[in-house]
Amino acid sequence: MQVPAGNLLQKINYPSDLKQLNENELEQVCQELRQYIIDVVSVNGGHFAASLGVVELTVALQYVLNTPYDQLVWDVGHQAYGHKILTGRRDQFHTNRIHGGISGFPKRSESEYDTFGVGHSSTSISAALGMAVASQYKGETDRQHVAVIGDGSMTAGMAFEALNHAGIENSNLLVILNDNNMAIDPNVGALKEYLTDITTSKPYNRFRDDIAHVLAKLSSIGPDAFKVAQKLEKSIKGTLLKRSNFFEALKFRYFGPIDGHDVNHLIKVLKDLRDIPGPKLLHCITVKGKGYALAEKDQTKWHAPGLFDKITGEIKKAKYDKPQPPKYQDVFGHSIIELAEQNPKIMGITPAMPSGCSLNLMMKAMPNRAFDVGIAEQHAVTFSAGLATQGLTPFCNIYSSFMQRAYDQVIHDVAIQKLNVVFCLDRAGFAGADGATHHGAYDLAYMRCIPNMTVSAPMNEEELRNLMYTAQQENMGPFVIRYPRGNGVMVDWQRPFKAIPVGKGRKVCDGDDVAILSIGAIGNEVIKATATLNAEGYNPAHYDLRFVKPLDEALLHEVFKNFDKVITVEDGCLEGGMGSAVLEFMIDNGYTNIRVKRLGIPDEFIEHGDQPELWAECGYDATGIARQVRNMAEKRSVNTIAS
Repeated sequence: MQVPAGNLLQKINYPSDLKQLNENELEQVCQELRQYIIDVVSVNGGHFAASLGVVELTVALQYVLNTPYDQLVWDVGHQAYGHKILTGRRDQFHTNRIHGGISGFPKRSESEYDTFGVGHSSTSISAALGMAVASQYKGETDRQHVAVIGDGSMTAGMAFEALNHAGIENSNLLVILNDNNMAIDPNVGALKEYLTDITTSKPYNRFRDDIAHVLAKLSSIGPDAFKVAQKLEKSIKGTLLKRSNFFEALKFRYFGPIDGHDVNHLIKVLKDLRDIPGPKLLHCITVKGKGYALAEKDQTKWHAPGLFDKITGEIKKAKYDKPQPPKYQDVFGHSIIELAEQNPKIMGITPAMPSGCSLNLMMKAMPNRAFDVGIAEQHAVTFSAGLATQGLTPFCNIYSSFMQRAYDQVIHDVAIQKLNVVFCLDRAGFAGADGATHHGAYDLAYMRCIPNMTVSAPMNEEELRNLMYTAQQENMGPFVIRYPRGNGVMVDWQRPFKAIPVGKGRKVCDGDDVAILSIGAIGNEVIKATATLNAEGYNPAHYDLRFVKPLDEALLHEVFKNFDKVITVEDGCLEGGMGSAVLEFMIDNGYTNIRVKRLGIPDEFIEHGDQPELWAECGYDATGIARQVRNMAEKRSVNTIAS
């Protein structure tokens, strides 16, 4: 649904239009931009609070910089709604995150103003530094390179690695730290405490307002005057802060903290920093959800609230006449508490996603046994490995797509040492409107090739509970449980725990024309397909593998001895996935006269949309599965008649 923009905003199609305004008009632009985001997101959904918090910063940057020649990288990308609206996509913004519409994150193929794709966090400083070094190499000395990093992104190791490198390059790089003390949940760790110290240092804050302006003026006089000013600045800063500035220790010139909601002061500071050479860091204090009182009050809830009434703040939820199945993440959250009450060795770990994966339930119930380690997937895995060496059983819950960032740690620190770390991969398969950067397409493929690893996927909530129960038993070694985003299929899900034999699948229904092998929750689409097919006179068999490693060899022998037509279905990539594992088994065991059709995510990056839309696009929703069964069964009938 498209909504009208304000009087000034409707005249701004690109930053060049913004620059035609007087600075005294920019506060109104900010008000209209903030209101436009509220108006559109309330009726169309999407991320919300993060972009509200950077409205003034967005306007100031586009007013001062010469984008897209000057290069601006947002980190993480859900802060960039205002950026999109001001860079040619205002009239398309209502399609944000909708199938076929614009992406919810900056995307290079979408606009020249999107200099870098940023669906995952903490990449901006590395990317902007690469751009700055390239410009320096090409002699583009007038080109600005800005990384806006916030919403918890500075807690990741990659951001520190980039700062460490950038400090020794004399490149034209400005890092803007959007400090709102939040990721999706409140920030954690020592860095948060350090930034709080800086923010609350009254003597320092009295001094810092004029230093950028002074340095900018002296840099125009000459290098000698500039060097003298630098030494004086460093000495005064160190005295006022009572300890060395972390960023200055990495050879960044540190400026701030400043009010990130004062657009005119931001413009003044950005103009000054534009004239100061070398790596710089501007520390901006912002409020996530700024301008919408409810979002300011409960920033986690309003990170991505869905549809809501912008006047009352009521979040719109579907109403049902009868109880509905829970989300898989909530099944995990409640089940790990039940298991931990029975087993004192169980610990919970997540990298900055406690509410997203529902580990927040355990953090509240058992605060000494559940840990949010910040946006640090690599650390989360190796921290879990350390716990496991001491006889504990960590459940390390990481979104499937984010687990890709810790792959070396999974192999080197967990699998080689055969440690009993339980990896719960939330958002496996298509993740929906977040798109290609967030789809959990590859976990079956990248986990099943690792020695010592057990890789499983539940078809429903009861199986998720039972796999969690199985994984925490003695001597299990590394154990993966992958499950999708969204709701399950069982209302009566909280049943007593039962162990599942590792590597054992199950027959869901008998049949005699085609065998369908599925793994995970996508098997429920197979159940829908078989119901339709049975009504049409077809009789496919359905097997739920449950494990892609180890495979249920007895079940596969049964299938290949009784069927010459087989369909595999997985909510994951076809290259190296469950279907590939089945083909490997078939060839290794001499089953050469079997026709196999694999259904899953093809060898391409699939864009955003609702999960059913994406299943249909890739041909493995219930309709697509039924279509393949009909095709196979009819071909067999034709071959039988011909013979």
